[in-house]
Amino acid sequence: MTTEQVWVGCGLMGQLLFTGRFLIQWFASERQGRSVVPTAFWYFSIGGALILLAYAVYRRDPVFILGQSTGLVIYVRNLQMIFRERRLLSSAQPTKTAEDATEPLVVVPMSAGLRVPDLPVLHPEQRRSA
Repeated sequence: MTTEQVWVGCGLMGQLLFTGRFLIQWFASERQGRSVVPTAFWYFSIGGALILLAYAVYRRDPVFILGQSTGLVIYVRNLQMIFRERRLLSSAQPTKTAEDATEPLVVVPMSAGLRVPDLPVLHPEQRRSA
């Protein structure tokens, strides 16, 4: 196997990872019945971009290098935001638990611009009999 063939294999592997991220996103969205971007999408993006960047450097392709480098910054930043949100949510101390609540607890998604429809909410006593 020549050096060129090894690098082409690496480039194809990077492209496979990069394309695989869309399959992950599609399957996750189908499972939830709405468009979502799972954390694995960003890991596959980083993995694919790193391998493709290495391939682009080997090929000395400035267009490819610039494109993959820029994407890497975006993918890493998205993971930073995800981890920051998780850290904030895990450190938040709830003031009530579901069992202590006299009023129903409603969880609102943090998606920007999402309008949550008014839904009937069952009180704890009603949930047990339902």
